[in-house]
Amino acid sequence: MRGNVEEQASLFTDKDFLNYRIVRSKNRKRTMTLKLERNGTVVILVPERTPKEDIRRFFNSKVSWIHKKLGEYRESREKADRPKTFAAGENFLYLGEEFPLEVTEGEVPRLNLSHGVFTLSKNHNTDERQIFIRWYKMRAHEIFAERVPFYAGKLGMQFNGIRITSARTRYGSCSFDDRLSFSYRLVMAPYQIIDYIIVHELAHVRIKNHSKDFWTYVETILPDYRDSKAWLKTKGHFLDV
Repeated sequence: MRGNVEEQASLFTDKDFLNYRIVRSKNRKRTMTLKLERNGTVVILVPERTPKEDIRRFFNSKVSWIHKKLGEYRESREKADRPKTFAAGENFLYLGEEFPLEVTEGEVPRLNLSHGVFTLSKNHNTDERQIFIRWYKMRAHEIFAERVPFYAGKLGMQFNGIRITSARTRYGSCSFDDRLSFSYRLVMAPYQIIDYIIVHELAHVRIKNHSKDFWTYVETILPDYRDSKAWLKTKGHFLDV
């Protein structure tokens, strides 16, 4: 960010060794704020001339909160990284909600979601994960085929087709010839997140970069886009099967 100066610092506490990054800003007048990054680094945003001792004192006052948040994040990561067993009672995401799984025996492997329950009929040759992926991809084709043209019409945009991918973290993309791609994993997220990625990629039809003009344009369409961006940063690891 222009006009900002960054400094690295660290503190050895009775609980852990914590790193923090100081970002000094000419535009910030009085208050200091703290952000916690997923790698455990703390970012402290401060006015340009704030004394280091004041920053250190502010950091010390937040150590307990930092450890609490780091613990919550590690716990959520462990839960997300735990391999699925596809056993009865296990929960699976769809459109931001968790639904339990019921398992039955059947000649033909089949997955349905009805009345708040996933039902999987399976036999001994069933690859449960691939069945879920195929189901998610079908839903993704349906959802994006409906919502992309809706937003494109609303924005007066033209695009050259939709492709569903298996990307883990690149949730959407717009090619040089305006072909849009979306990860099937997005259908596990709430509609708010899906719509944010759709608007994001449609905005790239007009502006092929992430300049200030790009984000200003996105904000005119979705004033709360930052909430969706933050959701993906903190909870995107749950969008897996």
